[in-house]
Amino acid sequence: MYTLPKTSTTDMEVTSIRLERELKERLKDLAGHQGYQALIRDILWNYVQQKSGEYRHQFSRTDIRASIAATAQQEERCALTGKFIRPNEPMLLGLTNNGEMVPLSTESLS
Repeated sequence: MYTLPKTSTTDMEVTSIRLERELKERLKDLAGHQGYQALIRDILWNYVQQKSGEYRHQFSRTDIRASIAATAQQEERCALTGKFIRPNEPMLLGLTNNGEMVPLSTESLS
């Protein structure tokens, strides 16, 4: 996940958001010692970075457990090199150590 440098809570704006009780409890479980509000901030920053095109996966070759051949259906960005993969180009889908599937360029594991 995208993580910003630590910002003092006194430098943040207070915002109220309504969450379903079950969602809040699940976020608390996932957050552990980090705290669910910090987790929500990380999730929101991740979303903003992805939508703005600034997001960069933080993966290395050792994070990839397996890969399978695929064909890009839309523009993708290689999780290892940052290289764009164009629609209809051959690519790989990499299975990470934490079970996430990420796009990979065909030469990224060579």
